[in-house]
Amino acid sequence: MRALRILLIVVVILGGLFVIADRVAVGFAEDKAAEKIKTSEGLTNTPDVSIEGFPFLTQVAGGELDDVKIGIKDYEASTGGTAAATDKIRIDDLSAEMHGVVFSGDYSSATANSATGTATIAYDELLKTAKSEPIDLGLGVTAEVTGLSDGGNGKIKVAVEISRGGTKLPKPVYVLSSVTVDGDTINVHADEIPKKVDVMGISVPLPESLVRNVTDFQQKIDELPGGIQLDKVEAAKNGVEISVKGSDVKLVG
Repeated sequence: MRALRILLIVVVILGGLFVIADRVAVGFAEDKAAEKIKTSEGLTNTPDVSIEGFPFLTQVAGGELDDVKIGIKDYEASTGGTAAATDKIRIDDLSAEMHGVVFSGDYSSATANSATGTATIAYDELLKTAKSEPIDLGLGVTAEVTGLSDGGNGKIKVAVEISRGGTKLPKPVYVLSSVTVDGDTINVHADEIPKKVDVMGISVPLPESLVRNVTDFQQKIDELPGGIQLDKVEAAKNGVEISVKGSDVKLVG
């Protein structure tokens, strides 16, 4: 009985030491992975990296990690143009979960079999795409988009400022718009265009084709981390929420 008790104590101690070693190793690996991702993606801030699953050391021995979660607070994605600052769009709180991460022996590269994630594009950021020079609607009346906000039920409320002879209407005209994704492009399309608007006592017709040049716009999102792609979009309280997915996603290398 005494020998059995001693054996059990030894097993418990060794098990505890293994758990400690495993947690130390995973913490070290997470820090190193975060630094490598920061460098490879050209990030300003170090991302959060969490390697899931236990034990970590046996996953390393097998050369594949079950799940790796990555969080990037602010990510500047390309809009498909040049490298100028105006051709970037800020994506907030990008959170991705990588599954089946295979890495090289020297840890210089790592690729996930699949990935899913979410992020948000704030309305003020998306507004940069919508804003343009005022468009002439005829009779000296011009219109331009001046605001985007949550319209409820997955819609974007688009504020259109109307002016005549340089004088603005006291209140903007609002339209509800649907937001969809097509490949790497987010599309905002007004559900319905007002037929006319009263401008200083004058009823001015609103040609739909011209008004849509104001209300409808597109935003391309290019070069997301690791090659992940847009999947779904939906208007929400603080901006457009996007879902992303991908396969053979490169974390580093």
